[in-house]
Amino acid sequence: MTTMLMEKLQTGDVIEIKSDDDVITVLVLLATENALVLDPCDGATPFVVNNDELVEYRKFDADALFA
Repeated sequence: MTTMLMEKLQTGDVIEIKSDDDVITVLVLLATENALVLDPCDGATPFVVNNDELVEYRKFDADALFA
């Protein structure tokens, strides 16, 4: 897992983001040039964030885990 700053995310990526005072893992359901639809995978409703609102996150890299 690596910490990223403004790397382009793609649909299907799994990332960790800060939400209030907590850290949550989310699945990127849809990635566009301007916004992301994120699913917290906990039964809650997916939500949208603008790309400029998502400043720092940690992206899971499956290739690095199994290399």
